[in-house]
Amino acid sequence: MSETRLPSSKRSGRAALDAFIGSNGALSVLVVILGFVCGTLIVLSVGRKPSGMYLALLQTLTGYNATSAVWNSRYVGEWLTASMPLILTGMSMGFAARTGLFNIGAEGQYIIGLTAAQFVALYFPAIPGLHWSLALAAAALAAAFWGGLVGWLRARFAVSEVVATIMLNYIAFFLSRYLTRLIPDANTYRTPSFPETALIPRSFLDPLTNHSRLSVGIFIVLFCVLLYWLILERTKLGFELRATGLNRNAASYAGISVDRSLTISMAISGAFAGIAGAIVALGSFNYGRVLGGYDNYGFNGIAVALVGNSRAGGTLVSGLLFGMLASAQPLMQSRQIPKEITWIISGLVVIFVSLRAGFRMLIEWRAKVAAARGQTDSEARDV
Repeated sequence: MSETRLPSSKRSGRAALDAFIGSNGALSVLVVILGFVCGTLIVLSVGRKPSGMYLALLQTLTGYNATSAVWNSRYVGEWLTASMPLILTGMSMGFAARTGLFNIGAEGQYIIGLTAAQFVALYFPAIPGLHWSLALAAAALAAAFWGGLVGWLRARFAVSEVVATIMLNYIAFFLSRYLTRLIPDANTYRTPSFPETALIPRSFLDPLTNHSRLSVGIFIVLFCVLLYWLILERTKLGFELRATGLNRNAASYAGISVDRSLTISMAISGAFAGIAGAIVALGSFNYGRVLGGYDNYGFNGIAVALVGNSRAGGTLVSGLLFGMLASAQPLMQSRQIPKEITWIISGLVVIFVSLRAGFRMLIEWRAKVAAARGQTDSEARDV
């Protein structure tokens, strides 16, 4: 019985394709491209020129307006400002995911951090440098407690972290509204203004970004990205957390405290989201807000983590991507491109990422078919 083989070039091409599909990073790039392709087709279908969308994105990324040949660095600063909370909430989701948990409560942890930062800003001594630093620390600690509570409930009573975080999101929101409105002279919208010492510094960045809202928070975000990578990839704690996420039974058999890992993971996840709340509260506003609804940074962080594969570098790039899409909306509208296109692109990217499991199943199926075919051919040769 003769054996049928593919030409070597086709075999190598198929292997390269399977390797590409099997790579998380490559898939993320692919789904982003597919999202923009679909967005382009939608723009064409509504009778607009896709060039307007891409010119708006270019202006967001570089500050350069190709239409009028004018450069304004403020657009770059606003893009980075919009990206900062997305990166942090993405890491909040991603850190828990690496431990096998689904942290859908980053929004509530973000609100707790924001609220804690506002109270420290209003009531703590106005000491330059120390004031806003204490507010940031208080936000991280309060949100770490809020997230750690979910981890403890999961470890101690086997309470689903999905259900617990959803419920705690509502509690965080209404608790924030109630406590903030107790502040003297607060109305249904805002509190009195913060002291200058409570605001995250940005004066030295003003000349670089033409007085955008970009603050020192950008360096805090970069430090958090580095810390995220160090904890998960270079420490014993990170190894225990990742082992717990891969197989809790095996981790327990190896002597790792699964309950401790779950609690610590959710606490660290909460801290990242809380820092995001503090950066928004003290970097973009000079007064405390009485929240009228969710800011949705926590929920958008889920998409950021999915596209970034819950890795430090991937989440950083993914957060910048989603921040760019959000910041480009006004520029798109100025070019008669519906701003909703950016949300459609974001949604399509998440949908395509969700299909990753389907791609993997296809690869595994093809591998099994190839193995079975090889075994059949081998038996035929033996006969």
